[in-house]
Formats: sequence, structure tokens, C-alpha cells
Amino acid sequence: MNEFLTLALASVAGILIGLIFFGGLWWTVRKGISSKQPALWFFVSLLLRMGITLLGFYFIGRGDWQRLVACLLGFVIARFVVMFLTGSSIEDQTRVKQEAGHAS
Repeated sequence: MNEFLTLALASVAGILIGLIFFGGLWWTVRKGISSKQPALWFFVSLLLRMGITLLGFYFIGRGDWQRLVACLLGFVIARFVVMFLTGSSIEDQTRVKQEAGHAS
């Protein structure tokens, strides 16, 4: 298979893994806030998201650093896609951090 095509597929796979990871995180936070047992939501979500992510990187990389880097690049791109789709911005995150600092 062409090397460029292999790296492009690794990037697409990284985007899919990132969408699962960061989309799952967004969904968990929304469900966990209103749950009676938020720790359980966050813990189970963490295990599932990390398991999927690690297995995905393991099978996509197959010991080739170039595929791992391409997958990681796709993963990072997915973070920004999820931030855009969920309406999260840098200003919102800064405001939340400042509010959290005032609460303590």
C-alpha cells in the first residue's frame, strides 16, 4: 500500500479515536453532573475511553512511529473538532478556571 495512503488512513483513524474519546468525555461530563453517582460515571467512562484509545493506538501503530504520529495528529485534530461542535472555547475555559479559583 502506498505510504501516503497508509499515513492518511492512520490520521483518519486517529480522528475517529479522538472523536470517541473527547465526545465521550463531553457526554460523561453532561451526564455526570446531574447524576446521583458522578464518580461512577467518570470512572467507568475513563476506563472505557482510555481502553478504546490505547487499543486503537496499539493496533494502528503496529510499531511504526510514523503511523503513531499520524494517528496522534488526527487525535489532536479531533479535540478541536469536538471543542468546536460543543461550543467550548478558550475564553469559556479561562472563565471557568477563574470562577473555580474564586470558589476555593
